[in-house]
Amino acid sequence: MTKIKLCGLSRPCDIEAANELKPEYIGFVFVSNRRRYITFEKAKELKQLLDPEIGAVGVFINENPESVACLLNHGVIDIAQLHGSEDEDYIKQLRALTDKPIIRAFRIESARDIEDAEHCSADYVLLDSGAGTGTMFDWNLIQNVKRPYFLAGGLLPDNVGDAVKMLRPFAVDVSSGIETDGVKDKIKMAAFVAAVRKEERL
Repeated sequence: MTKIKLCGLSRPCDIEAANELKPEYIGFVFVSNRRRYITFEKAKELKQLLDPEIGAVGVFINENPESVACLLNHGVIDIAQLHGSEDEDYIKQLRALTDKPIIRAFRIESARDIEDAEHCSADYVLLDSGAGTGTMFDWNLIQNVKRPYFLAGGLLPDNVGDAVKMLRPFAVDVSSGIETDGVKDKIKMAAFVAAVRKEERL
């Protein structure tokens, strides 16, 4: 079954909506120049409101590995998602500090990007069109990816069913596609989750 990640949650009402909808994952963005950025302290408050059955993913760009590990080891997040230039040495450093899962994001523009993703030592890879650009890439490029991956980039309630049907990814990851005027929209969140679940039932 394709899992769901609702990313960029930043308010208690976003967490309430997630608790009702029961995605497998939610995401907190710890990148200070991004619109959905929240502090580590705010994430800790929100995590306390989150249904314990839902995993919290922390999104980072070139963050100090000690800081990432601290959040993981103290239960503020359950998984680290690396969206910058973090390489295999960085992942190795992080693994020495924590045993929690790691997702490494890759911008997919060519077959070489897919090859890099296939050989990455992270637990999962995330395949995207860019760093949170909210645009799609050519899904045909990844039809033969063998390892479990999170699919991101331009997903909406209207197209995520097609993505699940075509690719059967491990998980789908959405942020801007469930927003209205820059904030999370509970109706769009519900429609996105329903579209994925509907496709899984077929």
